Amino acid sequence: MRITAKHVGLAVGTAIVAYGGFALVRSGPVPVESARAAQRPLQVTVDEEGETRVRDRYIVAAPVAGRVARITLREGDSVRAGTVLARMSPTPLDPRSRNEAAARLDAAEDAQRAASAAVAQARVAHEQAHRAWARAQQLAADKSISPADREQAELEEALRARELESADFRAQAAAHDTEVARAALAAGQELVIRAPVAARVLRVREPSERVVTAGTPLLELGDPTRLEIVADFLSTDAVNVARGAPLLVEGWGGKTLRGRVRLVEPSAFTKVSALGVEEQRVNVIGDFVDPPGTLGDRYRVEIRVILWQGDSVLTVPASALFRHGEGWGVFVVERGRARQRDVVVGHRTSFDAEIVRGLATGEIVIRHPSDRIADGVRVAERP
Repeated sequence: MRITAKHVGLAVGTAIVAYGGFALVRSGPVPVESARAAQRPLQVTVDEEGETRVRDRYIVAAPVAGRVARITLREGDSVRAGTVLARMSPTPLDPRSRNEAAARLDAAEDAQRAASAAVAQARVAHEQAHRAWARAQQLAADKSISPADREQAELEEALRARELESADFRAQAAAHDTEVARAALAAGQELVIRAPVAARVLRVREPSERVVTAGTPLLELGDPTRLEIVADFLSTDAVNVARGAPLLVEGWGGKTLRGRVRLVEPSAFTKVSALGVEEQRVNVIGDFVDPPGTLGDRYRVEIRVILWQGDSVLTVPASALFRHGEGWGVFVVERGRARQRDVVVGHRTSFDAEIVRGLATGEIVIRHPSDRIADGVRVAERP
């Protein structure tokens, strides 16, 4: 038989194809990162940067136009109710200014009446919450309700107590505003501005003597030990935040502190992000459950509001999931090979996902599956 170049080329090509198939069969397994499906605690949260602030802040302003004397108080000083904060010499009132001062007095008296009504309402709510808490204590002792229900009643009582304190503070401030507005009508006399409540000086706005107009802020007063937390969330996240939801305060330089959401403000506002995108934001306000420690007014914190949590949930890393049709899938390692498995996913976070159906505890899944992974491919777990 005569061997031609054609025969030689065909033989070489056949050998190459055979060698490639042999190499493919004999090639080593694909190295993969793996994780084990296990029962773990899981929390679904929405996170945002926020700040602390004094819950009840009082801004002392000049009631009338005139020359204010130098203010000797400094930030951090403690003052009692009635302590002299500033002295000023009012400008003589013309008929128009006198009418305006009289109108301010009427408005201050209306605000004082409204504040007194708010105190009465807050006191009734606190008394009701206190009775509910006492009943919950007794039922919990008889094991008729769960510890969670008892804790909720206790938190509600504490929340109502704080609301009553705030209402009392506002009532005292309203009464002081009425006194100041009444004194402003006394033309030609030195006007003494006193502290409406016992507090500390947070900020001195006008430390030097000068002429000011009516309404110019002079000082800020408040109790820095009574703090609240405020953070603006995207409106798409805020709709999932409920009143009373637990929150965690982190990133302030100390241990994680617990808190509770007191209010999700009903109105959103527009805020431009660092990328220049307009976003609709909503303020979420919370109270500390744990003592705030060394935190002060307007300190930066990181807020994590807990939307859902489970103590023992079958979870896998979120990086193991991939879209499969209309649902989700994972690759499970069985006897050294990857096997595709459809799963039903429940709650998810940035790092973990709850598996409702499709996996069992202890099964090994592949993290970050590449395009080299397919059903039946041999794999080797990286140590």
